[in-house]
Amino acid sequence: MKKGHLNQILLITDGCSNRGEDPQAIAAFAKEQGITVNVIGIMEEGSMDQSAMSEVEGIALAGGGVHQVVYASQLSQTVQMVTKKAMTQTLQGVVNQELKQILGKQTEMDELPPDQRGEVMEVVDELGETVHLHVLVLVDTSASMNPKLPTVKEALIDLSISLNSRIGDNEFAMFIFPGKKQEVELVQDWTPKFESLSSLFSRLAAGGITPTGPAIRAAINYFNKNRSRRSMLEDDEKRFDKFSS
Repeated sequence: MKKGHLNQILLITDGCSNRGEDPQAIAAFAKEQGITVNVIGIMEEGSMDQSAMSEVEGIALAGGGVHQVVYASQLSQTVQMVTKKAMTQTLQGVVNQELKQILGKQTEMDELPPDQRGEVMEVVDELGETVHLHVLVLVDTSASMNPKLPTVKEALIDLSISLNSRIGDNEFAMFIFPGKKQEVELVQDWTPKFESLSSLFSRLAAGGITPTGPAIRAAINYFNKNRSRRSMLEDDEKRFDKFSS
């Protein structure tokens, strides 16, 4: 089984989308592209917006990902939990597909005898440590998120530190929505560490609309751009190896 890459979108928001495309439809398109969409909804202490919560759940369901609703004080642990749970869930799906090919029938991991299921879970755990993980974070910076942004920053730095204990490579990037001059803005290109967020977040100004659908589409386009670049580099390496051999 190849180590490969896992591509995840991590959407952090506290409200309903109010501009642009339907975020659930775009999340479903992301899933088709092999990108998992995970959503964390941040609520105010003592309040619960049912409409916002329905959207959080719907986007994650459409995007084949994990969702969680939390208060800001719980965000750091939740970001790590959702990312790791989504990674395991995606890997289990990959393993299930390979089981079907190997056994030639519709066999799921849960249907295996206990000893075989344990062996398969060991493979999943190993892949979880070695697979190349790309997490593109989408941060809602609409007006109501302003007091929550320092907590978001700390949660993402903690995520970076936690995941960098893995054997596999990690890369993070971040978009905010809305941006200063456009609906969606790239504020952090791919990096193995998120320490640079300390200075970045101090310059972010919350306010305006919540274009969640356009933000997810921008993330998909960015992943596809990265795939094209990676494919070109791999082709160059193959040509170099062929030339030098």
